[in-house]
Amino acid sequence: MPIDQHGDALLQGISIRSLPKVSLHDHLDGGLRPQTIIELADDIDLEVPTDDADDLADWFAEKSDSGSLVEYLKTFDLSTAVMQTEEGLRRVAREFVEDLAADGVIYGEVRWAPEQHLSRGLSLDEVVEAVQQGIEEGEDAAADRGVDIRVGQLITAMRHTDRSLEIAELAVDWRDRGAVGFDIAGPEDGFLPSRHRAAFDYLAAEFFPATVHAGEAAGLDSIRSALIDGRALRLGHGVRIAEDLEVVSREGEDVFVEFGDLARWVRDREIPLELSPSSNLQTGAIAAWGTTLVDHPFDLLYQLGFAVTVNVDNRTMSATSLTRELALLAETFDYDLDDLQTFQLNAAAGAFLPVEEREELIELIAEGFRR
Repeated sequence: MPIDQHGDALLQGISIRSLPKVSLHDHLDGGLRPQTIIELADDIDLEVPTDDADDLADWFAEKSDSGSLVEYLKTFDLSTAVMQTEEGLRRVAREFVEDLAADGVIYGEVRWAPEQHLSRGLSLDEVVEAVQQGIEEGEDAAADRGVDIRVGQLITAMRHTDRSLEIAELAVDWRDRGAVGFDIAGPEDGFLPSRHRAAFDYLAAEFFPATVHAGEAAGLDSIRSALIDGRALRLGHGVRIAEDLEVVSREGEDVFVEFGDLARWVRDREIPLELSPSSNLQTGAIAAWGTTLVDHPFDLLYQLGFAVTVNVDNRTMSATSLTRELALLAETFDYDLDDLQTFQLNAAAGAFLPVEEREELIELIAEGFRR
């Protein structure tokens, strides 16, 4: 399947970009336009590797393609550095929404860590307010072009710091003002969700939903802690749940698999997996299975009935889009429009929205794929 320079492709004669999509795992500080980074850096006298947008995009892609989550995360030093003012945060959030809308996304959840944006004197409330203003400006700009999109904030705490309870309280305080959920992110290995049990206890008492990064740089213990300690309703990545599956035999194209208790629970409870194929390759999350997309356990999980969703993780670092991720999967695993629709329906069902709004989203997806 030819993928054009914009990351689009035709599937059964239909542009994948034109199809309605739901984005659940997309980091604000991982989706900046390179030109925006250059201009914002100039405003604050920050040195950047290059003042050419195309070259900077290549720099991000090269530095991110390391096979290590720790090295991958280092590229965020630059993106977060230009997101320390109200103007910078508002612009980045506005453009983020505009880029989602241009990619055919009709509902998105953007995750970011307010505690990482305080170096120039802003308060936690001020940074959340700036991002919310930018989101609403982006939604309005899309509406002016006749495009409907809604984006909610996933307020995120860094798992290697000690502010998670404070950030959880911030998230709940912004409920009904833009925040739709909570997350923990950052270096996963060695920092189990159990370290933040107080924050998750608070969120549970407030009936505020959480998705937890787990099963990316760490394995089954991380996923187990996300579910037990974090009460996670979704798993951020979660790809290493496949470590709890044992292929016992193959007969032609049929694969017979034995489930571990954890994998069966995740599958049977339909806990959405926020899979990010390109990112999972870059960070080495699928190293146990191989180094190319065809080695990704995405298709195995899908065929076994897991609630798989498709996400970009970080568009700038992975030089990708949701359209491109879907096109790559369709090309690699011979998926058709029905498969792509299933991924969007899984994402809509897992969105942190009231059930009535999820049902409306599902109807919009069904209508958009009915061509």
